[in-house]
Amino acid sequence: MSERAVLHVKGRVLVGPEEVRDELWVVGGRISYDRPVGARDIRTVEGWVLPGLVDAHCHVGLDRHGAVPEEVAEKQALTDRDAGALLLRDAGSPSDTRWIDDRDDLPKIVRAGRHIARTRRYIRGYAWEVEPDDLVAYVAREARRGDGWVKLVGDWIDRDLGDLSACWPRGAVEAAIAEAHRLGARVTAHCFAEDSLRDLVEAGIDCVEHATGLTDETIPLFAERGVAIVPTLVNIATFPQLADGGEAKFPRWAAHMRRLHERRYDTVRSAHDAGIPVFVGTDAGGTLPHGLAADEVAELVRAGLPPVEALAAGTWAARRWLGRPGLEEGAPADLVVYASDPRADVRVLRDPRRVVLNGRVVG
Repeated sequence: MSERAVLHVKGRVLVGPEEVRDELWVVGGRISYDRPVGARDIRTVEGWVLPGLVDAHCHVGLDRHGAVPEEVAEKQALTDRDAGALLLRDAGSPSDTRWIDDRDDLPKIVRAGRHIARTRRYIRGYAWEVEPDDLVAYVAREARRGDGWVKLVGDWIDRDLGDLSACWPRGAVEAAIAEAHRLGARVTAHCFAEDSLRDLVEAGIDCVEHATGLTDETIPLFAERGVAIVPTLVNIATFPQLADGGEAKFPRWAAHMRRLHERRYDTVRSAHDAGIPVFVGTDAGGTLPHGLAADEVAELVRAGLPPVEALAAGTWAARRWLGRPGLEEGAPADLVVYASDPRADVRVLRDPRRVVLNGRVVG
């Protein structure tokens, strides 16, 4: 499609959960709901249209060993794109992926800089590993490096304890979150277990990743403070395998991981029912492949979210949360076309008919 070509997208354009239009036009890479005057080179695409899917927790430029070469990061981003995920929140990566911003054929990325973890309390090669006295300085560094987010590792296995435990004292996270907010960044944290959550929320955190440790005591606190969660259920599915691998050395930790896994759907459903914002994220790029956003939407439905709300968690609502446009007039034309109504059956998300990024049909 040439730079001057016009794309006519017609069928059912899902501007929002209930707002449906019959068509839109793509002119100069942007959305218009007015037919362009004098348009001649027109390509037509038909179907059910959504804004590009959102994966609000993935890691472009990272694999199980750490940073990857640019060609590997490119393949990761292309895999997400071809699966319809056109907006990614990179929840921690040691790689500098800003070169992706210059590529109009790759998804848009909202970065959280590099993970910040307690010394020897996270996966080797992933994070800055620091002690509490240095936390504020590193948070300030990553707030300036990221795109409005900072990522902490809130809990991890304590080898002396033999189980998951909080990584940071309350005062350290209070000061760190305050500094991030002063610099205009929001803060999220990796948290599997229970005991870090209250301190993080009361310290002002904006989001928690995984959040498998939510309980009847902490769910109301999250809801009251408006703290979002990104459950990454496709990743939580690996907990039994992880537990099996670590049971001989850390039986207490293994049993804990299995309990968190067993109640994962109840946890997410209870969080949603309490009014906690829930968003789609896959944790792709560590041990999981990219391109799983559709699977995560289906997992949220399995957990008990109404299909339209699970869909919103990976489209309209997620884009608002990240401060990025959807199918508004004048917005970049990042959209996905499907053969049938995804509100009726979210499984259709696994099979996009067309992917349009920056106004170009790329898949």
